[in-house]
Amino acid sequence: MKEILLAGVFALIFSLFGTPALIKLLAKHGYGQMIRDDGPQSHHSKRGTPTMGGIAIILSAIAGYALAHLVLGIAFSASALLVISLFSALGLVGFIDDYLKVVKQRSLGLNSKQKIFGQILVAGLFGYFGTKFPDNNGLTPISLNLSFLRDTSIKLGLVGMIIWVIFMVTATSNGVNLTDGLDGLATGASVMSFLAFVLIGVWQFGQSCSEVAVPNCYEVRDPMDLAVLAAALAAACTGFLWWNTSPAKIFMGDTGSLALGGALAGLAISMRTELLLIAIGGLFVLITLSVIIQVGFFKLSGGKRIFRMAPLQHHFELKGWGEVTIVVRFWILAGLSVAAGLGLFYAQWVAA
Repeated sequence: MKEILLAGVFALIFSLFGTPALIKLLAKHGYGQMIRDDGPQSHHSKRGTPTMGGIAIILSAIAGYALAHLVLGIAFSASALLVISLFSALGLVGFIDDYLKVVKQRSLGLNSKQKIFGQILVAGLFGYFGTKFPDNNGLTPISLNLSFLRDTSIKLGLVGMIIWVIFMVTATSNGVNLTDGLDGLATGASVMSFLAFVLIGVWQFGQSCSEVAVPNCYEVRDPMDLAVLAAALAAACTGFLWWNTSPAKIFMGDTGSLALGGALAGLAISMRTELLLIAIGGLFVLITLSVIIQVGFFKLSGGKRIFRMAPLQHHFELKGWGEVTIVVRFWILAGLSVAAGLGLFYAQWVAA
């Protein structure tokens, strides 16, 4: 447990005090957010706010995780290093997108095909290498079986698992990206989701098949180290949220949203809780569904809309809800989703 606390403290300090320095650096170079003309008019006041703040989250999380291990003399695990590689690479994809936006001074950076290609490439590599590096018990960071609360009997095979990982990573990273439309919304929801994985990792470690001989034990390669990484990510997001809450002094940009979505997917896959992510990340799922429904209905109905604007948070903005009101209420939904996910996880243990 010491490593979890240290990783969290270090990541929080780096993020809380490092983000203002990043704000000054980005403002100095004029790296400000571009605003869509067809969005809510209230957002035009945010034009020019420094973006690419996800850099602070990524670096703080990695530094917190690494420093905790160095202080305590603990070895890095293959599972955590793979997840770090995943969200760092996705952050790089997002950084390129953000950089093109601020350089070209328009609200679009990479086109959709380029961005999806980058996500698929990174996720595919994560899926492939995740099936390597077995430990002394033969466990690899990623199992070839589909998982819900633990591995199921459904075996996907190497190719099937890589395809499944690509789907999970791209869906989750884009889900967080769609949620990142209001000050602090995606950041706060991410904190809750990462804390859920801290609890899951600690519980899996305490009931690990390599630690205790009980019938209902968990076969996960590095549950405690994944919990340490999740704690570092939660703390890094918390420090960033101090500056990202309304009125935001900095936005995470695609640099942060793609990285955070990738980190959530990577943790769920590595902890054998893939389908449980639907519950834990319920807010991200809801907002993504609102876009799918809006686009689908628009095409099928010949131009009609269900929502005034998608993603869902902008629909309520156009209905007259205040930004802070929407964020807080959506945080409540995110908290309920996380509680439901943890409830399902624990209920399965009790029932078994």
